Amino acid sequence: MSTPTIGTNTGVTAAEAFLRDFRSLSAIGETPGHGVDRQAATTADAQARTWFTSLAAQYGFRTETDQVGNLFALLEWTPGAPYVLVGSHLDSQPTAGKYDGAYGVAAALHAGRRLAESTPAGETPKYNLAVVDWFNEEGCRFAPSMMGSSVYTGKLPAETALTVTDVHGVTVRQALSAIGQLGTGGGPRAAAYAEIHIEQGRSLENSGTTIGLVHSCWAAVKYTATVHGEQAHTGSAIIADRKDALLGASRLVVLLREIADHFAGAVLHTSVGQLTVYPNSPVVVPSKVELVMDMRTADEEVLASAKALLRAGIARIEAEAKVSVEVEESHAWGINPYQPAGVELARECAEKLELSNTPVFTLAGHDSINMKDIVPTVMLFVPSVDGISHNEREFTHDDDACAGVDMLTEVVARLCRGDLDGAQ
Repeated sequence: MSTPTIGTNTGVTAAEAFLRDFRSLSAIGETPGHGVDRQAATTADAQARTWFTSLAAQYGFRTETDQVGNLFALLEWTPGAPYVLVGSHLDSQPTAGKYDGAYGVAAALHAGRRLAESTPAGETPKYNLAVVDWFNEEGCRFAPSMMGSSVYTGKLPAETALTVTDVHGVTVRQALSAIGQLGTGGGPRAAAYAEIHIEQGRSLENSGTTIGLVHSCWAAVKYTATVHGEQAHTGSAIIADRKDALLGASRLVVLLREIADHFAGAVLHTSVGQLTVYPNSPVVVPSKVELVMDMRTADEEVLASAKALLRAGIARIEAEAKVSVEVEESHAWGINPYQPAGVELARECAEKLELSNTPVFTLAGHDSINMKDIVPTVMLFVPSVDGISHNEREFTHDDDACAGVDMLTEVVARLCRGDLDGAQ
């Protein structure tokens, strides 16, 4: 098979082409505050996917969608060979910035385009290339997060994912069907994976570093909790008799922060979100509150201690607020390093390009956390201004964003050559 040919834009530099395409993507689902709202399988998400398939076709890729809505743009050099996957996600939080996930998808398309353009005629890389938009990475409309890559890697059965519902009772299957994004099959077979992302933290900006070489993720545990109380009249019910589920939930919120503060040096991050109050009436003491809790740290002993503090705190809340609390661990992961050979490969690429670089942890979850468990994986960061993310003010300077595309292109070229074959 001949090497795919992708046309160039006369007078437009590679950096200018990337920024042009990224800004066109950033206009999809734009919010009044100049962020984006592209929750999974919504109209805006569908429009972003159309942007993806249209641009991929323009640059010489063919596209396909798998059984859970993961969208792939494929370049085939060697028929029958597996693929180097590279990408991130186009879906967002309800009020989000323009860079989280989307930057990585746009960067991956341009890395693939550049690689195809620079591959000499008649030369066939060992592996083919697939740019991927992972479905429902954010997990805000459908839980859990990183859903698409979890199905791809076999950690979550496809049928389980497809039957998950949003708050309105719409299943993943129904939502994907409604936007024409319910495909078939399990996607292309992977040989390696690469992802670039904004850091969503301050360390790169504070140190004046352009590229973060992600070597490990923080350990994390996420819970779904339901606080059960008893409905009562907000005016007439005697305070001492009340079993206020919202009071119990409020104390859980405070407890999680107190647990974080218990450990010096900000080594533990905790949060509570997505509270659902029933019956949510202004004159009714709530009988049920559902919420999501998580704890993250780079020290698994700290995490074990935090879990013990959480259990003890919940017992106190139940006694003092006269409620019951059901807690279920929805998903968790330990400190699981990326392959050292991938980190070293990335360092070599950065040095070749004369880009400042440093090893970093990732505190947030990414699809690469799933992928690194099945294939050699390289995870890269570029700086986030003030560390702001999941916020309309999220921003990365153009110079850093473009340097990241250069870096990703070099990494993907080496992965397609098979430079990480056998990496453990």
